[in-house]
Amino acid sequence: MLLVIDAGNTNVVFAAHDGKAWVGKWRIATDDSRTADEYAVWVLTLMQLAGLAHARFDRAVIGTVVPAALFHLRRFCRDWLGVEPLVAQASLNWGVEIATDNPDEVGADRLLNALAGQTLHGGPFVVVDFGTATTFDVVDDRGAFLGGVIAPGANLSLDALHKAAARLPRMGIGRPADVIGRSTMPAMRSGIFWGYIGLVEGIVSRIKAEYGAPMKVIATGGLAPLFAEGTDILDHVDEDLTLEGLRLLAQRNPLPTWTDTVSTAAPTSRADSAPGAATSSGAKRRKSDPIGVSSRLPEEGVRRR
Repeated sequence: MLLVIDAGNTNVVFAAHDGKAWVGKWRIATDDSRTADEYAVWVLTLMQLAGLAHARFDRAVIGTVVPAALFHLRRFCRDWLGVEPLVAQASLNWGVEIATDNPDEVGADRLLNALAGQTLHGGPFVVVDFGTATTFDVVDDRGAFLGGVIAPGANLSLDALHKAAARLPRMGIGRPADVIGRSTMPAMRSGIFWGYIGLVEGIVSRIKAEYGAPMKVIATGGLAPLFAEGTDILDHVDEDLTLEGLRLLAQRNPLPTWTDTVSTAAPTSRADSAPGAATSSGAKRRKSDPIGVSSRLPEEGVRRR
């Protein structure tokens, strides 16, 4: 079974795929100081409640735009699942060209959305991802990732409005009954909702005009269904597009192999020497011994095919 981990700026999503379908999804707020053991306490409990034994996971893939969170997520996979995760990065086999000036700086989530969009819908298309940032990613008819647009996300804009204006309250995003707000909160809600509808329609229209040919428009992210209610410019809504991208990436690339090497030697990499990096008593968790263990997981114990 494959464990997919999508670590964004706001949330980290863990999802299980049995080769045919998604059989479990769990979400937790992003905290780059959360340790591997803390992830384990949370997600292994939820897996158990869902009837999924963590010993069934033999593969894992991680996509993250939060570099500081990667260390602990990788340690979770190694220490608690006994697998070495594949980490999404530009150097992997994506099956398409990354036609940007600097492929290495492109966020993993954007490439994953492009991969899933090309596989599931075919190009050319624009992916609009309503996340912490609202991103517009463009893929041509050959499946090449051309780049796109990055704008502040709706929640980020609303939070900035509250912090910068003393008399404006904190509130959630929703579709207003009317465009004209007759009090402060309805006026704010209208500004955020219809303001972002205008942003999406305007940017997508300009992308299509610059590209010079019809394009599909795919929406993803937690707020995609809400904003899709207010515009006809979005052709498809797929909240799991990034997860699908990670699953497809794992299919396209050989997964790293974790070797169960018993050793008491200290970790050799600088990353494994990071403060707070060790598990309780510096011990590796085995699938057959989820409580505690006998040996560290040294970097020498990891080999790639």
